[in-house]
Amino acid sequence: MKTVEAIKDEKQLLSIKAFLKRRSLRDYCLFLLGINTGIRINDLLHLHVKDVMSESGEILHYLQSSVYTDPPVYFNDHVRNSLRAYIQESLLRYTDYLFQSRKTNEPITRQQAYRIINEAAKLSGVKGSIGTHTLRKTFGYHAYKKGIAISLIQKRLQHSTPSETRQYIGITNQNPVYIQLDVNL
Repeated sequence: MKTVEAIKDEKQLLSIKAFLKRRSLRDYCLFLLGINTGIRINDLLHLHVKDVMSESGEILHYLQSSVYTDPPVYFNDHVRNSLRAYIQESLLRYTDYLFQSRKTNEPITRQQAYRIINEAAKLSGVKGSIGTHTLRKTFGYHAYKKGIAISLIQKRLQHSTPSETRQYIGITNQNPVYIQLDVNL
């Protein structure tokens, strides 16, 4: 299996997001959830609408999951707004899969998710090896770069050691990331 990389350039992320948003809100939300939460692709694909939305139709602030509880998965405003628009536009029901295939009532496959992510990256000019793990790696890399403790990222990614997490997200001694811990009081 080929090793994939995080997308470290924020301009490239913006380019992919713009491409996906024009093409498909479903695919855009899949990408957005992946890079903002660090959830495994298999877990993302098996999410139901009820995992992200209350029965009254309100998009939740946290994922309803028994797997991702420590720390819980937070949905930022950008993710919540995108989910709201996608669910409304797609007329998804409370019990539907969130990333439902257009042909069946089942979720899209890992292979389809790979094709979506890989094609969007290539057509957006992103070089390097891109795949479904790119979403988690991108989340971890940018969380680390923004000053989130490696121990919290390790917990989210469900790794055994901080060194495993650093290696996974592409942080090496030869490749330092300069973090600005700015409290701005």
